[in-house]
Amino acid sequence: MIELKDLSKRYGKTLAVDRLNLSLQRGEIFGFIGPNGAGKTTTIRMMGGILAPTAGAVTIDGISMADHPQEAKKRIGFIPDRPYLYEKLTGMEFMRFSADLYSVNDGIFVEKAQEILRQFGLFEWSHDLIEAYSHGMKQCLIISAALLHEPLVLIVDEPMVGLDPAAIKMVKDILKNLARSGTTVFMSTHTLKVAEDLCDRIGIIHRGSLIALGTTKELKRAARFQDADLEAVFLRLTEE
Repeated sequence: MIELKDLSKRYGKTLAVDRLNLSLQRGEIFGFIGPNGAGKTTTIRMMGGILAPTAGAVTIDGISMADHPQEAKKRIGFIPDRPYLYEKLTGMEFMRFSADLYSVNDGIFVEKAQEILRQFGLFEWSHDLIEAYSHGMKQCLIISAALLHEPLVLIVDEPMVGLDPAAIKMVKDILKNLARSGTTVFMSTHTLKVAEDLCDRIGIIHRGSLIALGTTKELKRAARFQDADLEAVFLRLTEE
């Protein structure tokens, strides 16, 4: 469902992402972790078609992002680390704006938008201006808008930032349900406990290179740290 082949990005003399190769299956939840500046956000922006790679290729559902960007992007729900919201719109108006970008059918928009907003606990505030929303509510609205067109792939950069424990549990449950229904989830996070609880596989990127890939058990084995949590495994692998 997601294929990254020799994906690289250079900024001048700095190689931010170095020949990254990944293949993700339908319905997989993949965690992408690494220190600050490791290349996580650069990778995600190339996957979303926001940033052009220096070399290599991104393929979404068999469609080349370079050759057919519009078709590839239709299959993606993209949630950036610093989303921009039009704060003078209401929550429902922003949902309409997002629906128009993805050509969501007018006949199903209202019912679909209301269903998602209820799911995220936002329905009561759907006709309030976004500027009155808390940070957590804004984050939930961004996720809601990204799900409107029922994407085959969900790309998320730090989805839990600013969410309280109840909202984190809710988002985790929603991501699990999406994966069960066949949506592939690519998630970058600094919250290692979330990655450990949620992800089928985890990739660790360090200085632009993928240094480890596998299930939590496989990563522990690679770090020779069988009884440790993911944080200890991560620290050992990145230090080595």
